[in-house]
Amino acid sequence: MKRPRLRKASKRLSCHKRYKIQKKIREHHRKVRREAKKRGRKKPKKDPSVPGAAPFKEALLREAEQRRQRLEELQQKQKLDRQKELEKRRKLDAKKNAAKIEEQTEGTEPSKSEANTKEVLHKKSKKSLHSELEKVIEASDVILEVLDARDPMGCRCPQLEQAITCSGGDKKLVLVLNKIDLVPKENLEKWLNCLKKEFPTVAFKSSTLMTDRTMREHFSRKRARIDLSRNTECFGSECLLKLLQEHCRTQDKAIQVGLVGFPNVGKSSIINSIKKNRVCNAGLGRGLTKCMQVVRIDKKMKMLDSPSIVADRANSTLTLALRSIIDAGGSGSIDVVEAVDAVLNHCSKQQVMMSYSIPDFRNTEEFLTLLAQKRGMLKKGGVPDIENIAKLLLCDWTGAKISYHSQPPGSQMLPPYLTEDKIAEMQKGFNLKKLEEENNATVQALKYPSPASSIVFQSAGMTNGKIQENKVVGEASQWESLETSEEEEEDDFMETDDQDSMEEEEEEDEEKDMKEESKIGMTRKAELGIQQARQATSENKLAESGCDSSLSLSLDKSANEDDAYDFNTDYV
Repeated sequence: MKRPRLRKASKRLSCHKRYKIQKKIREHHRKVRREAKKRGRKKPKKDPSVPGAAPFKEALLREAEQRRQRLEELQQKQKLDRQKELEKRRKLDAKKNAAKIEEQTEGTEPSKSEANTKEVLHKKSKKSLHSELEKVIEASDVILEVLDARDPMGCRCPQLEQAITCSGGDKKLVLVLNKIDLVPKENLEKWLNCLKKEFPTVAFKSSTLMTDRTMREHFSRKRARIDLSRNTECFGSECLLKLLQEHCRTQDKAIQVGLVGFPNVGKSSIINSIKKNRVCNAGLGRGLTKCMQVVRIDKKMKMLDSPSIVADRANSTLTLALRSIIDAGGSGSIDVVEAVDAVLNHCSKQQVMMSYSIPDFRNTEEFLTLLAQKRGMLKKGGVPDIENIAKLLLCDWTGAKISYHSQPPGSQMLPPYLTEDKIAEMQKGFNLKKLEEENNATVQALKYPSPASSIVFQSAGMTNGKIQENKVVGEASQWESLETSEEEEEDDFMETDDQDSMEEEEEEDEEKDMKEESKIGMTRKAELGIQQARQATSENKLAESGCDSSLSLSLDKSANEDDAYDFNTDYV
C-alpha cells in the first residue's frame, strides 16, 4: 500500500495580517526619518586639497606627506613604549606572585625561611664552589679531568693540571673525552692521538635519559613507540673501570677517584653511567652540582662528584659563553647576545644556516630574530624574544644537541708545567697498550655524524680557571697587611718630624708677632699697653721653656682676644 504524501505547510497569509505588517513597516520608516530630521544630517567633510593654480603646490604636498609620516612614527614609538611598560609590569607581578607562593610553601616561620635562603646563597657562592673543589682534589688519588670531545682544548684548565702535577704526591691525572658521539670519527681519532702524548686518555659516551629506580615510569602512547635504547646506551665505562681497577691493584689499597671539569662536560653523567642508575643530579642547566658527593663503586673504589671549575673573568667572551656558569639575573652574568655573537663569529656561516634551517642573515640580532620566529618564541604583539632564544641557543651548544668539532693543534707544544719526567710519572701504573685497544673498540662500536653535517668550530685554547682562591687571597692579604704596616710606621715617623719642625716655626712666628704687637700697643691707651706687655712677657717665658702645642693654641686665642676692641676702656 502506498504511503500518503504529507502536505507542506503553506506560506500564504491572510490579507488582514499582510496589510497589518506593511502598515507597521511604514510607521517605522516614518519614525526613523523624523528622528533623522531632528538630529540634522552631517555630511562628511571633503578634503579641499591644494588647488592646481596655487603656487608651491609640490612643496606643500611634500610637507603634508612628511607631517603624516612623523605622526605615524610617533604613534608607533608610543605603542612600543606602552608594550615595554606592560612587560615591566608583568615581570613585577610575576616576581611578586612567585614570592608569595614561596612564602606559602615555606611556611609562616620567617626565621627558618631566612636561614634556608642564606644557606642556598652560600652554596651558590663562588667561595663555596672553590672550597668544595679543593676538597675533591685533596681527597682524590686519581683525578679524572672530563673534556667535551667537541672542544677538548677549551675544556682543559692549566691551573688545575699544574696543581695536580706539581702537588708532589702520588696523585694521577687521567683525561676523559666525553660526548664522542657528537664529533666525526676522524676528528675523534686525531684528538685521542694528540692527548695521549700528555696524559692517559679514555674515550667515553655517557648514557642519557637515565631515570631513578625509585621513580615510576609513565609512558604515553606516542612515547611508547619511540626507541630510547640508543640514548640510554653507554660506551667506554668498562674501559674506564678496568683502568682504575688495575691501578688500584698496583697500589694495594682502596682509592678515591675525583671527577673535575667545567660546566656541562658530563661529570655527573659519567658516574650515573658507571653505576647504571641516577645517583647524581644531572641536567642541561649549568652548575647543578653545588657540593662534593661520594658514590661507592665497589669495595675498593669510591667516586667523588665535584662542582664545576669557575672560569676566570679575564678569559675571552667565547670562552665565558661556553665554559662559565650563567645566572639569568645575576650581576656578574655575561650578556647572552654578545656570547651568541662570539660563538657565531668562530663558526662557518653556511653550516650554521644549514643546521638551523635559516635563510641568510646580516648580524646576530637578525639571526636570533629569525630563529625565534621559527621556533615560536614570541612576546605579546609578535615581538621576538631575543634574550630567551639566545639562552636556548647557548644551551644547545653546551648540551648534546648541536654537533660541532674543532681541529687539534698542528704543532703540539707541551705546556710549561709539563716535562717528560712529569708525563712518565703520570703514565706510571697504567697499562697504556690495553687502554689503546679498549679505546679503539669503543670508537668502532659507535655511530658518528658525517663531517659535512658537523659544524667546524675554531677553539679559543685552554680556559683559565680559579683554583685554591682562598689560599691566594690569604697570601695576598698577608702581603698587603705587611706593606700597610711598614707604610704606617714610615708615615708616623715622618709625622713626628713634621710636627716638631712645625712647632718650632710656630714659636718663632709667635715671638715675632708678639714683638710687633708690643710696639704697636705703646700707642694705645695705658691700660691696653700694660695688658699687652704682661701677656707678651708671659708668652716669651713660655716660648723659652718649650711649650706644647696645646699652650700655643691658648696663646693664639689670647692674641685674638687682644686684637678685639674693648668698649669698657673708653669709659675708664
